[in-house]
Amino acid sequence: MGFADQRFNVNLSILFTELPLLERPAAAAAAGFAAVELWWPWTDSPTPGQSELDALGKAIEDAGVQLTGLNFYAGRLPGPDRGALSIPGEESDRFRANIDVAAGFAASLGCKALNALYGNRVEGVDPAEQDALALENLVLAARAADRIGAVLLIEALNRPESPLYPLVSAAAAAGIVEKVNQAAGLGNARFLMDLYHLSMNGEDLPSVIERYAAGTGHVQIADNPGRGAPGTGSLPLEDLLDQLNKAGYEGWVGLEYKPGERPSSESFAWLPRAAR
Repeated sequence: MGFADQRFNVNLSILFTELPLLERPAAAAAAGFAAVELWWPWTDSPTPGQSELDALGKAIEDAGVQLTGLNFYAGRLPGPDRGALSIPGEESDRFRANIDVAAGFAASLGCKALNALYGNRVEGVDPAEQDALALENLVLAARAADRIGAVLLIEALNRPESPLYPLVSAAAAAGIVEKVNQAAGLGNARFLMDLYHLSMNGEDLPSVIERYAAGTGHVQIADNPGRGAPGTGSLPLEDLLDQLNKAGYEGWVGLEYKPGERPSSESFAWLPRAAR
């Protein structure tokens, strides 16, 4: 087994960012990839104009790649924000306004996974209030995802880089997944297992895979330290992905790493072109 036995997609919000957004799908295709994923591309707008949505959709279709994952609006990402859905007031409103827009865009491209970042804790706001709001918004998102035959992904980030984000363990994210599935009654919420974030939190990754693989809807990778390509750090990513495969995970593995100072197209030497 090994990397050649996985299905990889490229996250166009962290790779190929040296190019304008509309040129990135074609660049991923030229590098040999058949699938891509995205954070919400319009960080300043949960409801961009239809012309902007159409232009990105056309760029993806013209490149001949499949959009396999999309984030709901998450505020300024990259930047200080880590989601909007648990933040009372304007940000929660913006998340809600985005739900049908993101789901509609995903549906137009056959995308079957929508990721909802939870959002940072807010000083002066009761965490219980944020959690109640988050559950309300995640249920709305789960219903929207269900309408297009998609799963809703809930992700754990890492405490060193996201100290205000409350979901900084596999158990914490999986707990929210369970609450959403119970509240929505749809069963379409899944854990997004990002091996980089979990490793930054010091988790025992083989144990995480053993416990949570069955409820995992998507996997993302980067090496650690450095959040670079596989082989730039010390994580045994090939072995971990083999374990996921043996545990029954058959979904995509998102490449969500930083290419470093080189062009993104030069950061894939670890993966034979035939395996892309």
